[in-house]
Amino acid sequence: MAGGWARDGAVQDQIDASVEDAIEQARSQLNMGDSLEECEECESKIPQARREAIPGVRLCINCQSELEQQEQTNSASINRRGSKNSQLK
Repeated sequence: MAGGWARDGAVQDQIDASVEDAIEQARSQLNMGDSLEECEECESKIPQARREAIPGVRLCINCQSELEQQEQTNSASINRRGSKNSQLK
């Protein structure tokens, strides 16, 4: 049962769309091709174990960690789909 002006199933549609967006974003970040022996950013050697564990790896652990922290900081400020929390601020 939908409340207000929303049609039945609207909430589930929004949840499904959010999940699909997250899956698409995760897939777009997957590496393809051969792993590099040296980091693209700092040119330090990427260990063989990392290259075998993550096909297509392009960054060393330190550079990858920095990239993920930057992405996390940037995505925390994005208001996706007008959540209730953003409406209350």
